[in-house]
Amino acid sequence: MSAHCQLTGAEPGFGNNISHSHRRTSRRFDPNIQRKRYWLPSEGRHVRLTLSARAIKTVDTIGIEAAVARIRARGGKV
Repeated sequence: MSAHCQLTGAEPGFGNNISHSHRRTSRRFDPNIQRKRYWLPSEGRHVRLTLSARAIKTVDTIGIEAAVARIRARGGKV
C-alpha cells in the first residue's frame, strides 16, 4: 500500500534520525494511511478509498459525495 492519501494528497516526508552522538541517517515520516470502504448512494455501490486519518475525519464532516467530487477534481480515480 503506497503511503499516499487520495483526498488530501498527504505523502511521506523525509528527514534524519539523529543519534546521541549526532550522527544522521535518513528516515521517512509516513502519514497514517488507512483503507476505508464507503457506500456511494449516487452510484449505488461501495468505494474503497486510501485515506489518511485526517481525511477520514474530513469525509465525516463534508460527506462522501463531496469527498469523491474533490478526489475526482484532483484527477484521482474512484
